[in-house]
Amino acid sequence: MSSLFDFETPSKYAVMGNPIAHSKSPLIHAEFAKQTNQRMQYTAMQVDIGGFDQSVGNFQANGGAGVNVTVPFKQDAYRYATRVSERAKLAAAANTLVFESNNEVYADNTDGVGLVRDLKNNLHLNIKQKKILMLGAGGAVQGVLGPLLAEKPLSIVIVNRTIDKAYMLKQRFQHLGKLSSCGYEEIDKHEAYDIVINATSTGIDGQLPPLVDTIINSDSVCYDMFYAAQDTAFVAWAKERGVAHAYDGLGMLVEQAAESFLLWRKQTPQTAPVISLIRQKMAEK
Repeated sequence: MSSLFDFETPSKYAVMGNPIAHSKSPLIHAEFAKQTNQRMQYTAMQVDIGGFDQSVGNFQANGGAGVNVTVPFKQDAYRYATRVSERAKLAAAANTLVFESNNEVYADNTDGVGLVRDLKNNLHLNIKQKKILMLGAGGAVQGVLGPLLAEKPLSIVIVNRTIDKAYMLKQRFQHLGKLSSCGYEEIDKHEAYDIVINATSTGIDGQLPPLVDTIINSDSVCYDMFYAAQDTAFVAWAKERGVAHAYDGLGMLVEQAAESFLLWRKQTPQTAPVISLIRQKMAEK
C-alpha cells in the first residue's frame, strides 16, 4: 500500500538577485527537471543589498541544495564559498553554489561556458582565430573572458567608457591569449571585427554604447548578452547596418543554466527545446 511518504521530497534550489522578478530561471529549471525526471523545486528570491550571506545561510539551513546567483551578488557568492572551481577563481565571481553534505559550499561560474556553447553549438559559429571586440568591462565580461580565450581567438579587444577597468581586465587575463584594451574613442582605428559582443548594461534601458559603423561589416557576427522579446537595441543597430548574423543572449542564459543543472543533478538536459519554449513565451506577452 502506497502512502505520501513513498514520494521523495523535492530538492530545493533558488536563484537570488536584485531585481529578480524578470528571471526566466524557474521556468528553465522546471523544464530541465521535467526532461530528466528530477524532483526539484526552484524559486526566484529577491535579496536585499547587503543581505546575501544571511539569505543563502537561511536557505541552506532550511534544506536548500544549491542556488544560482545573479546581479549584483556574484562576487558575494564567490566569497561565501568554501571551495571554488578554476572557472570561478579566474572570474573572481560565481553564479552557482552547490551545498555539499559536509557543509562545504562549492562555487562555480557557468557564464563563460554558457556563452561559448551558445556561439558554437546553437549558432554554429567558429571562435578560433577570430577577431573579437568586447563591449564593456564589468562583471559579465569578467565571467566569460577565460572560456572565450580558451577557444583560441586571434585576439580580443576590450573597450569600455572607463579605460582603467578595461586595462585591469587585460592585465588579469592576458596570460591566456592576445588581449588589448581601449576607450570608445579609439575603436574606429581598428578594421571590422569578426565578432562583436555587447556585455554592457545599456540594453536594459534600450540604449547603446557609443559605437561607430566601421567596427562591423556584413560578414561580422553581433551578439548581445542581454535578451528581450523584440530585438535589443544592439541587435537592431547591427541589422540596420546589414549584419545578417545578429543574436541576443537567451541561448547563453539557457546554456549556463544547463551547466548549473549538471553540477546539481549530474544530468545534462537538452537546451534547444527550452530556448524555443522561452522565445515563444516571450513573444506571446
